[in-house]
Order: sequence, then C-alpha cells, then structure tokens
Amino acid sequence: MVQIAVIGTGYVGLVAGTCFAELGWSVTCVDSDDAKVAALHRGEIPIHEPGLDDLVSSNVAAGRLQFTTHMATAVGPADAVFLAVGTPSKDEDGDADLSQLFAAIDEIVPLLSGHTVLVTKSTVPIGTGRLLQKRIAAMNADLDYDIVSNPEFLREGAAIDDFLNPDRVVVGAETERARAIMRVLYRPLAERGAAVLYTNIETAEMIKYAANSFLAAKISFINEMADLAELVGADIVDVSKGMGLDSRIGSLFLNPGPGYGGSCFPKDTRALRNLARRAGMRLKVTEAAIDANEDRKQAVAARILDMLGGQIMGTTVAVLGVAFKANTDDVRESPSLDIITTLQNAGARVQAYDPEAMDQAAKILSNVNWANDPYAALKGADVAVIATEWDEFKTLDMQRAKLLLRQPQIVDLRNLYDPAQMAAVGIDYVSIGRAWIPRWSEQYEVAE
Repeated sequence: MVQIAVIGTGYVGLVAGTCFAELGWSVTCVDSDDAKVAALHRGEIPIHEPGLDDLVSSNVAAGRLQFTTHMATAVGPADAVFLAVGTPSKDEDGDADLSQLFAAIDEIVPLLSGHTVLVTKSTVPIGTGRLLQKRIAAMNADLDYDIVSNPEFLREGAAIDDFLNPDRVVVGAETERARAIMRVLYRPLAERGAAVLYTNIETAEMIKYAANSFLAAKISFINEMADLAELVGADIVDVSKGMGLDSRIGSLFLNPGPGYGGSCFPKDTRALRNLARRAGMRLKVTEAAIDANEDRKQAVAARILDMLGGQIMGTTVAVLGVAFKANTDDVRESPSLDIITTLQNAGARVQAYDPEAMDQAAKILSNVNWANDPYAALKGADVAVIATEWDEFKTLDMQRAKLLLRQPQIVDLRNLYDPAQMAAVGIDYVSIGRAWIPRWSEQYEVAE
C-alpha cells in the first residue's frame, strides 16, 4: 500500500488528500494550524465545496484519511509527499510567494528516510522544481528523493468530480522510479480512461500556467464581444452559443460577466507575465487579458452608477453575490469586492447577500449591511445587482422583488433572466451584451 502525505489542508490539499483516500490510498494530511486540524477531526470542513464534507467523513471512518499537526508522523512513512501549501501573489510585484513552499521543504527534508517522491501540487512558477532540487542538495546532497510536478486542475464548486473524473492528469517526472510511483497512484483514474501525460518538470509547471492564462484570455475576449454586441444590436448569449458550437472553440468560459476572479486566474496570469518579462519577452495576449479584466470591474461598476442617474449619494444598492463564482465561499479577487468598494466610494450604501461567502467577504469589506436572504437585501434598494450566478438567484420571485425595491431596477451581470420577461414584470432591467440600440446602423456605418 502506497502511503501519501499531503502538506497543507487548504483548498487544494484537502480536496486532493480526500480524493486520494477515496481512490483507496492511505493519506495523512498535515497542517500547522492546530485549530483547523481539530475542526477537521470534528468533521468541520473549513471551505465550501459541494460533497466534500461527506467524502471526508466516509474516508475518515474507513481509516484511509487522517489529519495531524505533526510533520514527522505523516512524512516518515510516506512514499509520496504532496506539497499543497499556499503560493499567493506578492503584493508588490504579482510574483508567486514561495515562502510557504520553501519552509515546508526545509521541515520535511530532515525527516525523510528511503526513497521519497516530493510532489508539488501547488501552482508554482516555471523553474520552481529546479529551485527545490538546489535547495535540497544544499541541505543533504545524499538524500534519496525525486521532485515531481503534478499541477491541479480543480474548478471550485466542482473539484471532487474534476479530481475523480479528470480531463487529464499531468505529471512532470524525470526518473523511472518517480514515474512508477505516480503511475501506481493514478492507476485507478487511468483505468477509468483518464489521460495521464508524463513530461519533464518545466513542461508540467508551464501547462498549468498556460491553461489558466488561455482561459482568462477567453473570458476577457467574450466580455469585449459583449460590449460590442450592445453597440451593434447583437445578442451575446446567441453569439456565445454560435461560437461554442465550433469544436475548435468550445462553449466553456464564454459567458460574459463582471470579469474573472478567484485564487487562480488573476494570480497565475500575473506570474506568467512576470516570468516572461524576466526571460526577455512580452506575453501580449496575456497582458491584454489582465488589463481588460481590471478595466472590466470598473466598467460594470460604472454601469450600476449610471443606472442611478448620477444621484449616488445616499442611495442604496443591493448586491446579490460576493463569491467570485457560484458554489464556493471563495472571495479572493472577486469582482464583487471591487464593485462594492467603488459604489461605497461614490457615496452609495450597500446591502448584500451571498449563500456561502458573506463571512469571508466581511473580513475584507466594511460598512456593508449583510442580509439574511436575497429579499432582505433587496428591500428598500434603489437598484439591485446580480453579481454571482447562484441557483438561488435564478429563481427569484420578480413580482416580490419589484415591490421590495424602492425603484424597480436590476443590473444583471450574469444574464440570468430574459429581458422580455423582466419588461413584462415592469422592471427596468440591464444585462450584459443584450442591449439593443435602436437604429444603430444610422449611428455607425457598416463597411461593405
């Protein structure tokens, strides 16, 4: 039986460790936070991820999953140690902060005995694997180990399915011993038909960054197309459908909105941009996606302010959704945070509701009136903003909403409703990429 240690019980570590246990392996997750480990022993999950609580409970009960604060307990008997610590952006330059990763390596190396595979599961800059090899060599030149890059491709809100039924598994391993252990670990997924790609370390590290940067560019592109659609009378929903039916393009990440956020796309695009600059080149497409996304947040905030007709001071805005996407409590770089801050700076009061993310958002935002449900957030507001695509927001009673709002105005940044139906209810409704400008052809000459 292969023994696995997972360092870090954040989003990636907890999901990966639990799913490896679900595949039948013996997994010990390590975290330095005593309170978090104690909570996990009580069955309390620190993040919102659908299905994760049940999966943790069942694997703990089966004896395949355990949690500890003692590094030696987990690392000593491990055949593979997965490093899943945080690599956040440095505030000053946008590069990934590897201090937690280096600290983990420094603690792990003296505890190793026998051949061990050290696997970076965290998203790390290209070249990090080589840095770890140099660091370990300086500590113990005779250590019997391999460095492997095994990036995660987990979507928040669908992480369990993404792990257990992946599009692909990427393994950057450069010795047969390392590849052999990784083949054993991922054999259950390979037997289900998952594609497992073996590369060198740098290639595996780059695949993660390249994939996220491409998806970020796709989001920024469709947001630009949505703005153009409004000017020329097209419907971006149908435009997206028409594009997505092309198998070369695909339908995912073609929904316009307030811009991308979360723990991956903003951080990874900036880190890749910086890496390229140090290598002597510019990633013009990636840089454009970054700039467009920052502009997007301000543009949608300006749209809300325009809805108020310039009379901002003393108005009340209801914001539905503060998580960066549905089915998560993650508010890291959520567009909603920028939107709320812009509204407050303009003099508006904000009352907001989110099914899962209010506690996290309250640590960052101040002077927000947090509501117990969406209707409480709507009560007395001059305009409502749908900022996150929670299912709960797709089925609102719009007749009730109209009565609660001081003015029947809704800005839908996720295109959850049909404009014609909203007009029938009597709500002044603004969505993304679906505004028809009458006689647009009289304003803009179409080239023949």
